[in-house]
Amino acid sequence: MSAETHYSLSQLRQLEAESIHIIREVVAQLEKPALMFSGGKDSLVMLHLALKAFAPAKLPFPVVHVDTGHNFPEILEFRDQYVAKHDLRLIVGSVQEAIDRGVVKEEPNGSRNRIQTPVLLDTVEKNGFNAMLGGARRDEEKARAKERVFSFRDDFGQWDPKNQRPEIWNLYNGRVHPGESIRVFPLSNWTELDIWQYIKEDGVEIPRIYFASERQTFVRDGMVFEANEFAQPKEGEEVSTRLVRYRTVGDATLTAAVESDADTLDKIIDEVAATRITERGATRGDDKVSEAAMEDRKKQGYF
Repeated sequence: MSAETHYSLSQLRQLEAESIHIIREVVAQLEKPALMFSGGKDSLVMLHLALKAFAPAKLPFPVVHVDTGHNFPEILEFRDQYVAKHDLRLIVGSVQEAIDRGVVKEEPNGSRNRIQTPVLLDTVEKNGFNAMLGGARRDEEKARAKERVFSFRDDFGQWDPKNQRPEIWNLYNGRVHPGESIRVFPLSNWTELDIWQYIKEDGVEIPRIYFASERQTFVRDGMVFEANEFAQPKEGEEVSTRLVRYRTVGDATLTAAVESDADTLDKIIDEVAATRITERGATRGDDKVSEAAMEDRKKQGYF
């Protein structure tokens, strides 16, 4: 009698397999999907998984970036290099163009984070996308924890957290009528620590902005911001050199850094394992507007 063969997957490989299954289900069920790609760590892991899911064939859908015009230059440079390297089709929805056309109006505080939503919805409608894959995780923010993996959106692109489809085991319902769509979150069961461990284990490319370096910074509302063309200190806010890194990237007017000496993946993993506050809670000023800030935006169509 032959010896029993035991087959097991590590936690990361189980997460990887689940995410790849979800991505393949999107292509199998929905005729015109796209993947949201900002150049940030979560969207890079999601895109890495998507490339794996269909290798050696090309990615069967485009990647979409809603460009606020307030992005960190390092991120845009990395985005373009990554798109060229992997021969991807990139579609950019420009908030600046929408402002110029009078479609949206910039807020008094200069942030463009909230006015991304109509630009996203317009990009989805123009291209006829009926499925959008996003890199959101449930541990980031409490409103995101309410999402299904396949999150139904009505024909206005809006989300009703009380009217979502049940998800049993790994069965996903992607049926939609014309004008309706599905937001899909393949990384729903991942944590920030999982993301970093996977980046190290699978050799995922990431921008240098995630590693600690010296930057000219100032403190506002208890958060550390880099002094740059988008974020300038107000009267009484002193600029000084700090060793910082970014845990998340977004609108540079509202995305803060964290003081850190983590300049390697191992140090980042150790740092994330010890922290007790999510990256959005620590660094995203837009989520501090109110307790329901994220949920309000998601109901309007935000990711």
